[in-house]
Amino acid sequence: MQLATVGLAAGFFSGMFGVGGGIVAVPLLILWLGYGEREATGTSLLAITLTAAAGVAAQAGYGNVHFGDGVLIGIPAVGGVLAGTWLQQRLPGAGVRLMFSVLLVATAITLVAR
Repeated sequence: MQLATVGLAAGFFSGMFGVGGGIVAVPLLILWLGYGEREATGTSLLAITLTAAAGVAAQAGYGNVHFGDGVLIGIPAVGGVLAGTWLQQRLPGAGVRLMFSVLLVATAITLVAR
């Protein structure tokens, strides 16, 4: 039931704001279910694949998807995923947790300041 709740929250925020996997699911997997940072990230990445596919289909139905731009973002993002995964496997879990926390706080400050 807890995994379904995490999935529902991630899907809701993904549909509303284009976020979910990293911003919602990873913290919930760590805090609620006791996953390690690496396991939460890996599990979230698999879930993102499904969530993103559903989100694209729904948003495309409303005409909100720029497919060419998505490809231009997505291709370099694959390189970023590979580099980020490589780095994550070499950092201690506390370092990954700190970096993720800083990212979330910086994002929140930037959004509030707009």
